[in-house]
Amino acid sequence: MKTFKIACAAAALLGTQLVQAQAWPAKPITWIVPFSAGGPTDAMARDIADKVTKQIGQQIIIENVGGAGGTIGAGKAAKAAPDGYTFLVGHLGYMGAAPALYKKLTYDPVKSFDPVFRFPDTPLVLLVPKSSPYKTAADLIAAAKAKPGNLNFGNAGVGSSSHLVAALFESKAGIDVTPVPYKGVAPAMNDLIAGQVDAMFDQTNTALPQVSGGRLNAIALTSPTPMPQYPGVPTLGEKTLPGFEASTWYGLYAPKGTPKDVVQKMHQAYMKAMGDKEWTKKMADQGIKLLPEAQYAPQAFAQHTAAEVERWRKVAADANIQAD
Repeated sequence: MKTFKIACAAAALLGTQLVQAQAWPAKPITWIVPFSAGGPTDAMARDIADKVTKQIGQQIIIENVGGAGGTIGAGKAAKAAPDGYTFLVGHLGYMGAAPALYKKLTYDPVKSFDPVFRFPDTPLVLLVPKSSPYKTAADLIAAAKAKPGNLNFGNAGVGSSSHLVAALFESKAGIDVTPVPYKGVAPAMNDLIAGQVDAMFDQTNTALPQVSGGRLNAIALTSPTPMPQYPGVPTLGEKTLPGFEASTWYGLYAPKGTPKDVVQKMHQAYMKAMGDKEWTKKMADQGIKLLPEAQYAPQAFAQHTAAEVERWRKVAADANIQAD
């Protein structure tokens, strides 16, 4: 009789788990964004969450958990219950470069999460003030070689995309520049416009209004091919630094152990949302780079994350970048 009761209890528990899995999502879902509201990561996350919400039939709530270059929010997401109701919006900085920048992390970008899907990428653009004497990236590199350490490159903070890509540029060009970290993109951009710093890398989507509005000059792109939103602006990889390519990448991660069917359902909802051609064209028009469909998949995103951790480990070591 006791064995029978145990079997019945186990069957009941299994039945409950199956019902819960089939019912997902039965309540609102939280996406943790490890930056403050209003920034580029937050804006992209909210835009995508809105479209995915319509596919899954449950509200997606954005929870902003800022601090320490995004590592606090990522750490919180890693510790969340793997029940399909908490996810992390990942970013190049805290999911690619952080292991090289921070001596102690409360999470591992590869081991602590199950990738769900990758967002479209955002290339960067090399910007200079309107009054700058540097009209091309080659001009800038020549000036930096003539006077090592004399040029100042603004960035949005240690470990930000603008900081990391500038370090990669410095390494590939064989130059020495002085990084000037700010607390975010806005103050860095203001000083660049005012001519307080010599140059800066910024994401193509956030820089576009400043360039099209005539407040800054764009002299090079980090994308693999030219972009129609930046007519006449060459890529760094064309002639100046052959093979140079970099983008800010984002994606959605689940805490390790989240049910595979939940991950699959979330990915399917995202891919259905990406079928909205009007929406994806709007992203492309803003300077966001759409990817081949296969690159959005969980396994491809897992491979990309692991590769990026290794890539930025070398960049950080070469540039001696340390956040703590």
